[in-house]
Amino acid sequence: MIDIRKDKKLVLLDGVCNLCNSVVFKIIKYDKKDTFLFANLQSEVGKQITDYLKIDIKKVDSIILYEPGVSYEIKSSAAIKIMNDFGGWWFLTKILWLFPLGFRDALYDIIAKNRYKWFGKKESCMVPNDEIKAKFLS
Repeated sequence: MIDIRKDKKLVLLDGVCNLCNSVVFKIIKYDKKDTFLFANLQSEVGKQITDYLKIDIKKVDSIILYEPGVSYEIKSSAAIKIMNDFGGWWFLTKILWLFPLGFRDALYDIIAKNRYKWFGKKESCMVPNDEIKAKFLS
């Protein structure tokens, strides 16, 4: 099992999805506390983590937020928890918790199902540049 520091949170995303890669850069931009690390679901680390959490990524084609020793979240709950961690005006995203989980995840699923069609897909996972390489587990 991969050892992740307790003060870090791991975001697992689809490494070939253009939308997901864009989300990674947004998270890095707003992660002022240097909290988040990243791994592609398709990577060895991603497979180890999803196996450890007993998540079948064929059934849960989603963003996963893993907080070692605390919990993990998927789909809309993962996205909201990530945004809530940014601070500043992002505190407004707490209002999203008022929407029922079924509604939030149904909307999430529509976007996830169409992400390749709407945003495109890469042939292989993104290779991080030197500036952000330390944030990626491989």
